[in-house]
Amino acid sequence: MATDPVLPPSPISPTALELKPTLFPTNRTLIEAFEWHSPADRKHWLRLGRAVPSLGAIGVTDLWLPPGSKAKDAESNGYDIYDAYDLGEFDQKNTIPTKWGTKQDLLNLARKCKHEGMGLIWDAILNHRAFADETETVQVVEVDPRDRRVDITEPYDITAWTKFDFKARGGKYSDFRYNKGHFNGTDWNQNNEKRAIYRFVEGGKTWAPDVGNFQGNADYLMLENLDYQNEEVVKEITEWGEWIMKELGLSGFRLDAVQHFSWRFADAWTQRLKKRSPNGLLCVGEFWSGDINVLLDWLNNMTFDFQLYDVPLMFRIARLSWNEDTDLREVFRDTLVERRPQNAVTFIRNHDTQKGQGMDTAIQYAFIAHAYSLLLLRQEGTPCVFFGDLYGITGPFPEPPSCWGKLPGLLLARKLYAYGSQTDYFVRSDCIGWVRHGDSQRPDGLVVVLSWTQGTDIAQRAPSLVMNVGKKHAKETWSDVLGFEWSVVTIDDDGFGRFPCQRNSMACFVNTAADGRERFPVHFNADFHDILG
Repeated sequence: MATDPVLPPSPISPTALELKPTLFPTNRTLIEAFEWHSPADRKHWLRLGRAVPSLGAIGVTDLWLPPGSKAKDAESNGYDIYDAYDLGEFDQKNTIPTKWGTKQDLLNLARKCKHEGMGLIWDAILNHRAFADETETVQVVEVDPRDRRVDITEPYDITAWTKFDFKARGGKYSDFRYNKGHFNGTDWNQNNEKRAIYRFVEGGKTWAPDVGNFQGNADYLMLENLDYQNEEVVKEITEWGEWIMKELGLSGFRLDAVQHFSWRFADAWTQRLKKRSPNGLLCVGEFWSGDINVLLDWLNNMTFDFQLYDVPLMFRIARLSWNEDTDLREVFRDTLVERRPQNAVTFIRNHDTQKGQGMDTAIQYAFIAHAYSLLLLRQEGTPCVFFGDLYGITGPFPEPPSCWGKLPGLLLARKLYAYGSQTDYFVRSDCIGWVRHGDSQRPDGLVVVLSWTQGTDIAQRAPSLVMNVGKKHAKETWSDVLGFEWSVVTIDDDGFGRFPCQRNSMACFVNTAADGRERFPVHFNADFHDILG
């Protein structure tokens, strides 16, 4: 029977960056601070550093950084990780900097974020290692790729890339060296250059039992699969987590492919690091399943404050945008933000869902502003904005910034006005709205109206909803801070107003005399390449 990992004490580098706790406003707002085709010019950390003040001004509180450890080469996004301790400091894999820049650039970014009160979330690749320095002979069986519990060969020897020496690093930060005993699977036999899924059987190795049940057992995903039933692996990854948290002053971790490695380890690891963080850590897992019950079953194994990306919500929003689903009132049905809002990080796009990527999920452009209002302007969940929606996407499928350039305004509306209790007006399948009533410190509040229909009759009358913002707002005039809707609404003596919305559009109404109204429209540099100056 598997037991909970025992996480050992670990030293902290004496050169670690000493950062004080970061205090976040009520409305925590993440941005995935890269896209898959971000240029491999080693200047990304520099550009992000220049962008931090403008991102903070519109309400971004945390940057989700790409995996910045040394990987296959200087073109790699970092998911094929080689050396977790090399953040662009050592001459390994024919480069000193990573795709994103040097370690010194990264440290400078961390200091800039601390100065601006912004957190850093590190993309932690805990499932595997890749591109070892030498091969070793290891005894394996091949398994059925459709059901990894089923062996399809007798045991035999292969030549696997499992020996990691990190000679250029010379033991700095850690003298740990990986060998075949630290892995339980691979997908390549160098002897005959055959690709298959090989489970190591030396020493009685098995797949981890506490993983997702995709393909029977989801422990193996890719490359050289780390074995969390090995105490040395548990100790090393724990020490690395404490080191990088202190080194960069992190505010959180994103755990890549979390359903593919031991949930016992993931839970113990994140809880250990949270206890050692001066301000707590946001820990969010990437778990690609659109089935809310699968996510809930997995979360039930974890400590209460672990979070997952709300993949079911992303899929539901995509279906609504293409009119595969037709009822706006059902947008949150069977989503994580509906069932476990405290565990939900909401998103609509990320690097995996871009066109051409493995989880390519298109959302109709005209619906993206609607989608972001459902993430940013409501009470539940922690929203994560996509870099490509704010700055545009490069590469083979380029895209301009989304929301007709109004995403900065949506973010600023969240920062200034999306507070307090919430009243929903989900009364029509083609038009929904809600009121945020403000709180004692930010009393202005806001009103959101969304319209989305299948019809094409442009002469159809624009929808509107009667909503109550409270008697304290009587006689005020409210207008759309985003500029989608030009009508001005006067609140009556009982606090009611009729809030219109152009057909197949959205609007965010705020008192015309509210604090911060002079900041709209938002002037934001959406050309990320120009930020470098």
